[in-house]
Amino acid sequence: MASPRRLSAAGWIGAAIAAVVILTALVSLVWTPHDPTVMDVANKLSGPGAAHPLGTDHFGRDTLSQLMVGARVSIAVSVVAVGLGVGLGVPLGLLAAARRGWIDEAVMRFNDLAFAFPALLTAVLITALLGPGAINAILAIGLFNIPVFARVARGAALPLWKRPFIQAARLAGRGRTRISLDHILPNIAGTLIVQATIQFALAILAEAGLSYLGLGSQPPEVSWGRMLNEAQTFLFLEPRLAVLPGLAIVLTVLGLNLLGDGLRDRLDPRLETGLETRREGG
Repeated sequence: MASPRRLSAAGWIGAAIAAVVILTALVSLVWTPHDPTVMDVANKLSGPGAAHPLGTDHFGRDTLSQLMVGARVSIAVSVVAVGLGVGLGVPLGLLAAARRGWIDEAVMRFNDLAFAFPALLTAVLITALLGPGAINAILAIGLFNIPVFARVARGAALPLWKRPFIQAARLAGRGRTRISLDHILPNIAGTLIVQATIQFALAILAEAGLSYLGLGSQPPEVSWGRMLNEAQTFLFLEPRLAVLPGLAIVLTVLGLNLLGDGLRDRLDPRLETGLETRREGG
């Protein structure tokens, strides 16, 4: 039996970046250097200094405080949106794998229909119809996550239904629902965690994109996407205003992707099986 693999160096780097972003968001709940919504026109577009470590924007608002609060908004929207996808998509996938037949067919056709439309375009359409705002952005991003997790859960669960320990549970008189909860779900949890990490990164990108288009968080709420939108007018005059939120988005998404890759290498049992097969073949 192979010994458990450790998280790779890239995975640890991703975990460290994600931890910094999450810690920053948590700190912003109780403290920021300045109120990110307070305008100080006399000090607008001022460079980094003792009072404002990252300078101020065109309204004199503190850039560091805005970045901290923007991290909180991005993480909150992404957590709820991915949670919505997990909460509805995973049960659908487990149900499709357990029941098969017309239920499985209906779930898969729903997935095919959802994947026929680009995710960001669908989110823009939903928020345009329902109106801009963080709640509608969460709904739009979360709805797309449902078929993603349904397909992942179904694909991971199907092979397990043929395993001997599942057959033994069925012979013992356990129902499909109980088997799905007690045996299938714990065995696919690693795959779901990896997928959730990846979808979390995509949700942050989607939230930033919607906010940039004016369909996400609305004033006086602060978000990285809105900061980019407001900075485009001053791109050549004060590029710092666009570089900082853009860098925050890039680093956060990069960190989550690295963490997702590390978790996949660590938790995905199919990779372990493939590795053992190659060793035996060698």
